[in-house]
Amino acid sequence: MTDVAIRCEDLAKQYRIGERQSYKALRDVITDAFASPIRRLNSAMRHSSNGRSEIEKPNIWALKDVSFEIKRGEVVGIIGRNGAGKSTLLKILSRITEPTRGHVDIWGRVGSLLEVGTGFHPELTGRDNAFLNGAILGMKKAEIARKFDEIVAFAELEKFIDTPVKRYSSGMYVRLAFAVAAHLEPEILLVDEVLAVGDASFQKKCLGKMGEVSHQGRTILFVSHNMAAVKALCGKAILIKDGTIAASGMVGDVADAYLLSTTPSESSREWLDPATAPGNESIRISYVRIIPPKGSAAITVDTGAQIEIGFENFRECINLGCTVYVTNREGVLIFESGHRISSERDSQCGFYHLSGRIPGHLLNAGRYSLDVVFGKDQQYVLLRTDAVLSFAVENTATGRGSNMSVAPGVVRPLISWGHSFEEEPSQVKRS
Repeated sequence: MTDVAIRCEDLAKQYRIGERQSYKALRDVITDAFASPIRRLNSAMRHSSNGRSEIEKPNIWALKDVSFEIKRGEVVGIIGRNGAGKSTLLKILSRITEPTRGHVDIWGRVGSLLEVGTGFHPELTGRDNAFLNGAILGMKKAEIARKFDEIVAFAELEKFIDTPVKRYSSGMYVRLAFAVAAHLEPEILLVDEVLAVGDASFQKKCLGKMGEVSHQGRTILFVSHNMAAVKALCGKAILIKDGTIAASGMVGDVADAYLLSTTPSESSREWLDPATAPGNESIRISYVRIIPPKGSAAITVDTGAQIEIGFENFRECINLGCTVYVTNREGVLIFESGHRISSERDSQCGFYHLSGRIPGHLLNAGRYSLDVVFGKDQQYVLLRTDAVLSFAVENTATGRGSNMSVAPGVVRPLISWGHSFEEEPSQVKRS
């Protein structure tokens, strides 16, 4: 038996923008096969008689010449920006769609969780869908029944397992879908970013289950924007950019390359032309800066940093707020901090300047990125700008002896320590 689980060679997928094909019966396919040569001939004659060709709808290559090989038991992260082609690749591997050219060889039974409800019938109950999905994976009824109680317990849906899944919330849907995909023992498990639908505790449970599955020697392809989860779960990674493989190899190297490519390197950004500034009909950002505090030459572990945000507000009489998120190079959220700009629906149209201070002895040395989110009523997003800039925190030895190495951990607090000495503990009497 080969030790290869998945092999892709020159894989490509093309879509035509703005065109949606209707579902066809067998008679339609046969009719089209005979009619296509005649249509092409008529089209050519029409073009030659008019002296010009008709404007064709543009095509887009979601994947272009993708080739890779994944061995049995490997856990591989598929990373890249939105629209890079990650989900298209998983759909081809799952046999949901066919490639335009190239081919895929897969050795083993595939279980996939690509979208909420993939492979589920909305009119059937959770119980029925678990058995149906298992049958699609090639499992026998006895095998599914043996795992059924574990599936229900993991999904935490004991009360609703006999309810039609069309009445499930998106969170309930994804809990059951993941439980089925992970417990029915597919040899290859494909998981898309659908886990982001679940709450934090369920995401943690899913990552733990995938880690358990990987230790059983099964192959996992994991698509996610959470670099911390990818690094914790995967040994290797593939970076897809504009439909092609931009990098592949050890997960740490590939994840770092991705984070560096997506985050601006400057710590201060200003948009002089409103037409190019990030914004919409509610908010337009003019500048975002991360700078050293007054009197400091650089941002260090000791100094902390000053955050400055300038923006125009176009919405009157709303409860307006701004939240910033600071993330490290591994994709771990270090902290979020929010500021209510107006309350009781008393915002005014015009220019605002926000400033806030990241205290010293909080961030460890390293590079960080900043996300900025404006919201209404503390629950509706008006504008979100991810990774608007990045900034570096320099290492120091202040209060840490002569140690100038970068300490482990995501924060670097300066804790005041003291000690006392007694020859004998005062509360212990020796004989």
